Amino acid sequence: MMNDKTVPAALLRMHFHDCFIRGCDGSVLLNSTAKNKAEKDGRRNISLHAFYVIDHAKKELESQCPGVVSCADILALVARDAVALSGGPSWNVPKGRKDGRISKATETVRLPDPTFNISQLQQSFSKRGLSLEDLVALSGGHTLGFAHCSSFQNRIHNFNSTHDVDPSLQPSFAASLRKVCPMHNKVRSAGSGLDSSAITFDNIYYKRIILGKSIFSSDEALSTATTTKALVSKFANSQEEFYTAFVKSMIKMSSISGSGKEIRLNCRVVN
Repeated sequence: MMNDKTVPAALLRMHFHDCFIRGCDGSVLLNSTAKNKAEKDGRRNISLHAFYVIDHAKKELESQCPGVVSCADILALVARDAVALSGGPSWNVPKGRKDGRISKATETVRLPDPTFNISQLQQSFSKRGLSLEDLVALSGGHTLGFAHCSSFQNRIHNFNSTHDVDPSLQPSFAASLRKVCPMHNKVRSAGSGLDSSAITFDNIYYKRIILGKSIFSSDEALSTATTTKALVSKFANSQEEFYTAFVKSMIKMSSISGSGKEIRLNCRVVN
């Protein structure tokens, strides 16, 4: 798993994208069928990958204790391991999730978007019972991973009627992003690491928000409200405080109950 440096970020994001749609019910793992386009093929989930990690874990578990561990639980456990293996904290994951039978690509529009402002983010999280502290702590997951140009294009070209570039971006950093992602970028793999240590789970993400070097509008948005700005500063100053808050918020998010009914034998198809 760790040979591909992009896997931990992918697994953490997969769990997040699962819980935010129908609760943590493994619906993001289901394949599309002739009659239904599933969540994983929704526009916001096109870049999700590393589903094979879940398949391997499921196969192993089924051989040892058949019909006991749901795919949704595997996803929650794997997300925890992805963080721990990247140098972050570990925690006890509450178990007992059941797998859902419904997965619709159209529902992925409910996922928070990288262009969201603070009020849109707050609304998205509070609908799922998550607080502003949860929002800031979980955004710290952006310490891992890579962003394609399309997800931050809005900040570096035609930002608004008066600025071509988002003025909250540090100028030389903005210039380096524009170099990697020109106006009509045709390179599919082009983009930027989400922070300067994109394969290590640390608190650099928050330090970069303060420096004007965050990637998404939704990252920068955390510095636009008093409460969230104070949390960004707290986590930037103490990795320990960040880890504690992140663990608490991950347990809370991974406990958003889904309408799961079964324990799938194969994570990609309903029983």
